[in-house]
Amino acid sequence: MTELNNIAKKILEKGKGILAADESTGTMTKRLDSVGVSSSPENRLLFRETLFSSDAMKNFIGGVILYDETIKQNTSKTKKIPELISSTGAIPGIKVDTGAKVLANSPEEKITEGLDGLRERLKDYYKLGARFTKWRGVYIITENYPSKLSIYSNAHALARYAALVQESGMVPIIEPEVLMDGSHGAEECFNKTSEVIKKCFDELIKHKVNLKAIILKPNMILPGTNSKIKIDTTKIAELTLKCLKISVPSEVPGIAFLSGGQSEIDSAKNLNSINLINDTNFTMTYSYGRALQQSSLKFWSKNINDIKGTQKVFNHRAKMCSLASLGKWSENLEKN
Repeated sequence: MTELNNIAKKILEKGKGILAADESTGTMTKRLDSVGVSSSPENRLLFRETLFSSDAMKNFIGGVILYDETIKQNTSKTKKIPELISSTGAIPGIKVDTGAKVLANSPEEKITEGLDGLRERLKDYYKLGARFTKWRGVYIITENYPSKLSIYSNAHALARYAALVQESGMVPIIEPEVLMDGSHGAEECFNKTSEVIKKCFDELIKHKVNLKAIILKPNMILPGTNSKIKIDTTKIAELTLKCLKISVPSEVPGIAFLSGGQSEIDSAKNLNSINLINDTNFTMTYSYGRALQQSSLKFWSKNINDIKGTQKVFNHRAKMCSLASLGKWSENLEKN
């Protein structure tokens, strides 16, 4: 397991984070449609290859989460995508869940599927070059939710997944996402997120998962998108840190936050605020999708052959996230 701990530490290397490029074909189609680009396999590959061959990869990205389609593709120079990522010093990873489906007996909630046949799929992904994986559980906050059923069912699935992943020689990312949707306040988000994460670790321990060889990918503590009570970035950082201190065992090497629909600026600002007051042993970094890619995607959509220009935009965004992971970001730097 020392090797797995080393992989986790390499992904979480100082000043680096994770590029979440594991959008399903459906999600990627929506993103490309939103900027007026046809969602063909060639265009999806072109955009991702543009990011994966940028300077940002060497300097600011420790790992890349891929989707099943992408990990099997070759680049325009006939190099396999995992080989391209590895050549930059970053580690290739793969999303292995098959999506969130309706939870039986609680139709408002979701349970993540993908355990059937997972052991065999993991062997295939390992051969393709993946060395870490991701599985996402999703939870909603309303007056009655998340229910005990949802909290337990998703924690149990995450733990079974993590045990299989470590058995296959890879590092599991544990992603319990309490969604921003709703009118709840930050305190409610704090309470529910703490409960969700604690239950995840209860199950991980029961399943004998080595906590030194995982990465936690949680949400930050934020008020719901429709909440009337807004809080500043300092309060977000304080609540997020407090939540993790009471919920996450000290053996865990690091935490890579999801952006969860925050803007590029907000996700950098809030990560920076967390790191300014981080008095734990946890590395606190980013595992962002839209918050790393959105401005690059908009720029690229104007001329999909402008590789250098797109990479320049991506390099800047990744640098901002890197600085935030070090507590060295400021809004003034966004203008440079």
